[in-house]
Amino acid sequence: MDLTTANTLRLPCQAARYIAPTTLSSLQAALYSARIHQWPITLLGGGSNVLLPPTLHGMALRPALRHWWLERSGDDVTAYVGAGVSWHALVMALATHGLWGVENLALIPGDCGAAPVQNIGAYGVELSDVLKAVQVAELATGEMYWLNADACQFGYRDSIFKRALAGKVVITQLALRLSATPRPVLGYGDLAARVSESPTPLSVAQAVCAIRQEKLPDPAVLANAGSFFKNPLVSNDYTHRLLKEYPDMPHFPQPNSQTKLAAGWLIDQCGLKGHRQGAFGVHDRQALVLVHFGGGDRPGLLRFADTIAQTVFDRFGVLLEPEPRVI
Repeated sequence: MDLTTANTLRLPCQAARYIAPTTLSSLQAALYSARIHQWPITLLGGGSNVLLPPTLHGMALRPALRHWWLERSGDDVTAYVGAGVSWHALVMALATHGLWGVENLALIPGDCGAAPVQNIGAYGVELSDVLKAVQVAELATGEMYWLNADACQFGYRDSIFKRALAGKVVITQLALRLSATPRPVLGYGDLAARVSESPTPLSVAQAVCAIRQEKLPDPAVLANAGSFFKNPLVSNDYTHRLLKEYPDMPHFPQPNSQTKLAAGWLIDQCGLKGHRQGAFGVHDRQALVLVHFGGGDRPGLLRFADTIAQTVFDRFGVLLEPEPRVI
């Protein structure tokens, strides 16, 4: 199975087996087949945050569970969402229903099942702010159970699914906490200036879409995986040292005496915006995005990313880490 078009960076990849179960029973059947044949399982979603190798052995599994529904209790609403639902489509549907909570996360590509792994976030909101629980199935047994938000051990672009449960469970469903009561989060960038004094979830989502479309390339047009590097966390002391030399440096104080820096700004200050090396380059409008012009492979991309990270480290002493998952 050719998975080149199943990842938004369009890195060439051939999978020995590929299955996209549409029901929980067919998912458990696939897990059973993998167990009895001793096939390693590679979990895939929308392919927007993954770096695939040239060859995948065993079974590539993409849950295609696309059913979702709402349960209301006054102004409080819980959305139960299958792992195969498009995240952006869900955000826009909920915003159209007048429900607050995920509107700032519009236009993030990928499937809902991948959202908790990365603890996706944008414009001052993270998935962990609205997630109630995650349903998972154990790869080794097929057993299914729910994890509450605390058990997911969320951090910045981090979760238990990238650590203790990596390669052990597949996410099958999310439960999201939403509200019909207005709760706009407009403190990030110029988002507040893009909406009226009485915004709706839909108007906020549409404003976020407009901002993202101005800054980020469409993966369907120019292959990319969105933000390639995490925004680095450094100590407050080191931030103050950098600010003495770079007083205009964007910085965002965090808990535990840390500060989040803007990786795109650091890369841009190194003169790398628009830089190209063979098949790969830094996007000319958003330095945080690495793009694939075609004809490249994963080793070439990783070498290019290492060059970018080393250049930033040499100038700022700050280490950039890739955001996409490396299979």
